Amino acid sequence: MKLRALAEFAAGAGHEINNPIATIIGYVQQLLAAERDPDRRHALTTIGAQAYRIRDMIGDVMLFARPPTPRPQEIELAELVDEVSAKFADQARDSRIRLQVESGPKAPVYADPVQLRVVVGSLLRNSMEALASGGTIVIKAQPAEKAGRRWALITVQDDGPGLSEPDREHLFDPFYSGRQAGRGLGFGLSKCWRIVCMHGGRIEVESPPEGGTVITVLWPADRFAERTTDGDAESQLGMS
Repeated sequence: MKLRALAEFAAGAGHEINNPIATIIGYVQQLLAAERDPDRRHALTTIGAQAYRIRDMIGDVMLFARPPTPRPQEIELAELVDEVSAKFADQARDSRIRLQVESGPKAPVYADPVQLRVVVGSLLRNSMEALASGGTIVIKAQPAEKAGRRWALITVQDDGPGLSEPDREHLFDPFYSGRQAGRGLGFGLSKCWRIVCMHGGRIEVESPPEGGTVITVLWPADRFAERTTDGDAESQLGMS
């Protein structure tokens, strides 16, 4: 029930807020085109970036509360992980992060390709935010079998500061902030959780004794996965 109310709020807020945000962005772009002073250009760029950030936050709320129905198809997971990881290569290098991709045997999955890219990208972004002083991220894609069914595993491991017990408990809650652990979570992991559940998968997180954080996604390799309903989602998030 609360997810539906959140969806209605997000839709209304999105309409009311995105219109003035679009106006701000439009004027910023016009002013930038004619501005030559470096300080004023920097100020205008900052205004534009913050306006885009507001727009993206509204979009995140809408995606979490009322995500589009997945359009799944057979995908080779390892290839998609390679593709998404390559887009983070420059950012990782600039942040002194070693991004290591390990792909074993082929790992086919049944997924909406756009939504699966969102999951992999959000997991990588979450780990990179934890490595403010540099470090290593290892992402793996491999096939698995459980309870007589075919699955695929996505594992993202970083050697950051790890997670406290409250962080682990609330990591996928949409309004929980884990910044004390060095992670500006926002809706990133909440979106992951929502998308994975809608595909009938599972997502788990742990901080091993040796440090760091490991997030594991168990993704169905066939089309017979059970989707999580809004009621189930509310119950698991403590929103019912």
